[in-house]
Amino acid sequence: MLSEESEIRKIRKIIHVDMDCFFAAIEVRDNPQLAGLPVAVGGKPDSRGVVATCNYEARKFGVHSAMPSAQAARLCPDLVFVKSNHTKYREESQRIRKIFHQYTDLVEPLSLDEAYLDTTDSHQYHNSATWIAQAICHEIYKQTQLTASAGVARSKFLAKIASDWNKPAGLKVILPEEEEKFIEKLPVKKLHGVGKVMTGKLESMDILTCGELKQVELNVLLNKFGKTGKYLYDLCRGNDPRRVKPHSARKSVSVETTFEENIERWEECESKFLELVSSLSRRLQKLGSEEKINKVYVKVKMSNFQIHSAESISQGFDIQLLLRLFKRLRKQYPEPIRLLGIGVKFPEKAKRIMLRQLDIPF
Repeated sequence: MLSEESEIRKIRKIIHVDMDCFFAAIEVRDNPQLAGLPVAVGGKPDSRGVVATCNYEARKFGVHSAMPSAQAARLCPDLVFVKSNHTKYREESQRIRKIFHQYTDLVEPLSLDEAYLDTTDSHQYHNSATWIAQAICHEIYKQTQLTASAGVARSKFLAKIASDWNKPAGLKVILPEEEEKFIEKLPVKKLHGVGKVMTGKLESMDILTCGELKQVELNVLLNKFGKTGKYLYDLCRGNDPRRVKPHSARKSVSVETTFEENIERWEECESKFLELVSSLSRRLQKLGSEEKINKVYVKVKMSNFQIHSAESISQGFDIQLLLRLFKRLRKQYPEPIRLLGIGVKFPEKAKRIMLRQLDIPF
């Protein structure tokens, strides 16, 4: 058995597979009359619905997931809305996961339509992660008539970025010897967890690429961003030791945002809250979780950095209950808000989603 030190020295081969417009692609496949039309899966515009996903024809108009359906309809008047069918999506996801397990037992699903695979010790295709990724995408299309994109690298961080590189139906391989140059040219906004606010802060420091970020000393990043500074310092150097974990359990799902400027007026607070609701709704739909939500909660960080939260027992994803919790917090703590977050929790005993060199290509 290899020691942990030996495993670290060993070159890992990680594949990230991401289905292309998964829900929408299934609906178009099952209804050929939708082919070539802009399609969105989610609630209708007159029902305060949210877009769960959409196809590339819809994306050309600026439509995207987690967008209110009414806004999507304004951007694309010919947009066809299809009601979500999560039973069907879960069944397709299970078929695809069976394909993954033909190549490795180290499979970590992130949602119904994406997963990490560790093929470091796979003996198939002469241990070539590139060839395995090609075979997986080919087999997925053969069995489901759906396309997938894949990224291959030696870390989860880079594999996930690579899978988005040549969408749709694309493959991107980042070889170990190409890794440093690839990361240095990578825009900082491509880093996982770096949103608009963080991107703006980095741009204000004249940092647009990971190469420029790499020139900043660790103590400067720590002083500026706290523990996030260490995270940025590691990623721009390609340091991501996270393993593919096929058996980790999900206990909660949450979303949060830190504002560039503190917000105080209720209208603005409510607007930001509804944006988070849309985002969380999208995450829950994408996870396709069968787990029964039993709690919802709201978290706020005030301008003085004090954190307050409110939680309640809930029967499912109760948006009105979340809003009542938020109003209660605003009444108790009317000071300006620096951060806002919402989330759901699952029962401890509920069934949870399982998250767990020669001439041969890498």
